[in-house]
Amino acid sequence: MKRKVVVTGIGAVTPLGHGKTNFWNAIKEGKCGIDFVSRFDVSDYPCKIAAEVKDFDVTQYIDKKEAKRMDRYTHYAISACKMALEDAKLDVKELNAERVGVILGSGVGGIETLENQHETLMAKGPGRVSPFFIPMMISNMAAGHIAILTGAKGINETIVSACASGTNAVGDAFRTIRNGDADVIITGGTEAPITPLSFAGFCSMKAMSTRNEDPKCACSPFDAERDGFVMGEGAGILILEELEHAQKRGAEIIAEVVGYGSTDDAYHITAPAPNGEGGARAMKLAIEDAGIDVKEVDYINAHGTSTPYNDKFETAAIKTVFGEHAYNVAISSTKSMTGHLLGAAGGIEAIICALALKEGYIPATINYKNPDPECDLDYVINQGRYQEIKYALSNSLGFGGHNATVLLKKY
Repeated sequence: MKRKVVVTGIGAVTPLGHGKTNFWNAIKEGKCGIDFVSRFDVSDYPCKIAAEVKDFDVTQYIDKKEAKRMDRYTHYAISACKMALEDAKLDVKELNAERVGVILGSGVGGIETLENQHETLMAKGPGRVSPFFIPMMISNMAAGHIAILTGAKGINETIVSACASGTNAVGDAFRTIRNGDADVIITGGTEAPITPLSFAGFCSMKAMSTRNEDPKCACSPFDAERDGFVMGEGAGILILEELEHAQKRGAEIIAEVVGYGSTDDAYHITAPAPNGEGGARAMKLAIEDAGIDVKEVDYINAHGTSTPYNDKFETAAIKTVFGEHAYNVAISSTKSMTGHLLGAAGGIEAIICALALKEGYIPATINYKNPDPECDLDYVINQGRYQEIKYALSNSLGFGGHNATVLLKKY
């Protein structure tokens, strides 16, 4: 018999605020975390806006000396992890640590460290490159640090599947617990990609919005005038736990994870497959994995990047899977508020689904003004709504054709 898997803790470091309550309240209020880039000079960049993490003091969570030996993406992960463990009232040292694992997602890992140390190499020579350069940069190190911090001795992995990384991590964590290979997994995604080189690369691809005159309204998923995504950063961490394990320790259960689907388009390095056929297969697999009918899904947290292709093809994929029921499903892209956290997006959006189920509240897609005839579903435009929901589905689609979907259920 397959074991049941539940969410018992949530931690978030985001452009909208930090911690479960602050983040969720900002989502419900329809706030936008996008503004002008403050971290470096963007005068020569076509895109000058991003969703930066603000009012974040790493020393509240990590010793100052230790923090200097970590990249920003690790700062975010450890801080969100500490919040999630506190929320779950969980101390790994009181459990069988060999049954506690860490599975995180990150698209690029320590790119800020890479850029800084390359500058040091060019300016001062190889002898001045930090001995901490490699352990600060590599993408697995946030998961490694979390294991060292908590004492978690079970499975420890980092999933790198571009913008699907966080959702793939949550899905793999769900399967690992369901299959009996762990009792608790710290999972989600973390990313700190707002750096000069990373920004320049996405600008060169013409993937990002250039609506610099009005940052708060720049990200407009499913709107006919959408012109590109807005880069975000942060971490979303969930504590997944086997149901009986959670009940025995009296944990508060936020939601249940019931399905996971993962596919690839096998089509193009950046463009989605026509009509989002790979994304459709991921959704279908997640629904089949849960053993439910498509008509039971009430809410989809869409990948919804605000790019011309993604939103059109994701809409088509939803219609492929749900048929006429597609018009009855509430859909929102919370990236309109958070920006696109790349490899961390799936962690943040799984958190949103869990809280939406618990509270019976569907967040809005803000900044929607101009209807697109090819995007004609219920995108919960500009104003969230209270609505009882039983099943919520979260989509993440990444460069390389990666598609991942997790399905959560009200507990």
